[in-house]
Amino acid sequence: MIETISSDQKTSTALPKIFKEIESRFDVQNLYYVKGPGSFMAIKVAYIFLKSTAICKGVELFGADGFAFNGNRPIKSIANRYFMKENGKISQINIDQAVDESFALPKVIDHTLFDKESEPLYILPAV
Repeated sequence: MIETISSDQKTSTALPKIFKEIESRFDVQNLYYVKGPGSFMAIKVAYIFLKSTAICKGVELFGADGFAFNGNRPIKSIANRYFMKENGKISQINIDQAVDESFALPKVIDHTLFDKESEPLYILPAV
């Protein structure tokens, strides 16, 4: 990891600004992102932006699930529902107490966590 760039803005506003800054300073050769589970809209916006960018720039887009970056802890879904990953399968469970949902980016990318199957993990059915 060279540096951390963060934003409190919504994904649709932050992504283009952050990517423009990164692209002005670095030679982007591939894109890596967490494809879910999580906020349906944030994942969708991130995927469309990154997939479009990958196509336009002629680079690869790789995806990994979020459990690789939070110690395989539950990830918030809706109300007291959380996504869990057990035996390679993602499901939802009820948890009544607050869960530590902190995520951490690694200092070095472990390429084995990512694959070319970069489509988002839309776990919840359409409403």
